[in-house]
Amino acid sequence: MQAFRRIAVLLLTIFGVLASATAPGIAAPSRVKPLPQAHAHNDYEHTRPLLDALANGFTSVEADIYLVDGALLVGHDPDDLRPDRTLQSLYLEPLRQQVIANHGRVHPGRPGLFQLLIDLKNTGAATYAELDRVLRSPRYSWMFSQYVSGKVVRGAVDVVVSGDRPRQLMSGQRHRLAFYDGRMTDAADLGPGSDAKLAALVSDNWTKLFTWNGVGPMPAAERAKLREIVATAHRAGQRVRFWATPDSPGPEREAIWRELVTSGVDHLNTDDLSGLRAFLTRG
Repeated sequence: MQAFRRIAVLLLTIFGVLASATAPGIAAPSRVKPLPQAHAHNDYEHTRPLLDALANGFTSVEADIYLVDGALLVGHDPDDLRPDRTLQSLYLEPLRQQVIANHGRVHPGRPGLFQLLIDLKNTGAATYAELDRVLRSPRYSWMFSQYVSGKVVRGAVDVVVSGDRPRQLMSGQRHRLAFYDGRMTDAADLGPGSDAKLAALVSDNWTKLFTWNGVGPMPAAERAKLREIVATAHRAGQRVRFWATPDSPGPEREAIWRELVTSGVDHLNTDDLSGLRAFLTRG
């Protein structure tokens, strides 16, 4: 316990030093109202990765990464990769500047969660090992929530690892700067055997669990199933996200979003930043 406290104090001290420094190029604090349920899927495909999501109030963004010649490159497919589009340049450095500018928070005045979901696209364990090394850099480590010897120390950003996730490697770490994206169909990730200190988030493909696509009323059995998934996750202290939900503008997408909000789903997945913002801020 004493070692845990020393680490927590050290993290706070490092943050205090960095927060008091003057860093060139720090963005002016955004005053947009944060949207707790807004998740930017494939965020890196927007004109200004991360920054467009922040400007729309999003509190969760997703980046796909590949390990290429020792660098963590951001892109959906190998053909999209460029040496200048690294995880550090597109996400970690802008987040660092944002947190410094906003005195320890990504969104000014908001103490709640900001999630950086990182999807490992190749060489899972090797990619995670390099990601772990980068996250531990003194330049960035102070802003992340961390798992330390059975305890979670909260920071400005929760990093969650998805995709080709090395569960055994992550679960064996006594000090970890990232959490695990579990699956709803895995009893180790969701339910009585799960551990929110590891699998802080549970995600799954909507079309593999539900047939309803927003046309007509949601079948009662599927609505009950959705709410049971959410209730089970929340009892365990976990958050819930679905991908592959309909994302074309129209009544079907809005029907799905309304059901997700009503059921308490924590992250609504979209590529349409302004569309989801309009939906969530509608009176």
